[in-house]
Amino acid sequence: MRDNEILSRISELVDEERGLRERLRAGELPSDEENARVRELETALDQCWDLLRQRRARRSAGEDPDDAAVRPAGEVENYRQ
Repeated sequence: MRDNEILSRISELVDEERGLRERLRAGELPSDEENARVRELETALDQCWDLLRQRRARRSAGEDPDDAAVRPAGEVENYRQ
């Protein structure tokens, strides 16, 4: 996945999250369903941002950015711990 594709995916995920929150405010979506999907979106966003950072770091170091790979959700979500 190229940088522009990752950024496009991030935009799609953010748009979906906004849509979910709007539907929740309008009473069109149960909050438990919204919360579950928002958690999924947050994880996917973290993975996208991590992949983009990996690609940029590899490029900056003179390495091939295409060698970057999506890391497992558990690794991306818990890397600060």
